[in-house]
Amino acid sequence: MQIIKQRYYTPEEYLELEEAADYKSEYIDGQIIPMAGGTINHNQIALNLSTELNFAFKKQNYLVFMSDVRLWIPQKHTYTYPDVMILAGEPEFFNNRRDIILNPQIIVEVLSKSTKGYDREDKFQAYRTISTFQEYLLIDETRIHVDQFSKTGKKQWTLREYDEEDEAIALVTVPFEISLHDLYNKVKFEPVESKGESPDVEELG
Repeated sequence: MQIIKQRYYTPEEYLELEEAADYKSEYIDGQIIPMAGGTINHNQIALNLSTELNFAFKKQNYLVFMSDVRLWIPQKHTYTYPDVMILAGEPEFFNNRRDIILNPQIIVEVLSKSTKGYDREDKFQAYRTISTFQEYLLIDETRIHVDQFSKTGKKQWTLREYDEEDEAIALVTVPFEISLHDLYNKVKFEPVESKGESPDVEELG
């Protein structure tokens, strides 16, 4: 990840810069880190999931936010933009700012080649300091593969993996289920090239 200048920024300075910026950046303990632009697959997966969630929760007391809503993680002095967040009940806003929330129950990240290590390790560690955080989905954009982490106790999480199109992901902490076929609808994968062969694009839909 590229860091903007080697100096410390206060959270207030970051927010001022972010409001004037043409692109989004994360803030991690004094450092400002530009976010890479998302791919078509990344956008399609996040849209598929958010659309299904929003419909499922139409008459239930859950809220779904996509990547334009900022999350503040006080214990890690971090501002970030999760791809999808699910909240139970009313959102808690930081300093009465309606673009910064504090209390997600479920967080979803669509993995890119450049950020998948960070999403699995440091970011997951930061998310686990949030008291309301109960479930984490990591969705691969280059193949059919999802990791589902759910909290089972203090400092205890279980992992379930999904990698078959006919499987369905059932969230543990909210009443919602989606098939991998629907999750990856209209997503095009670039298969690994074999020597002497031209790659074909595989599309789900």
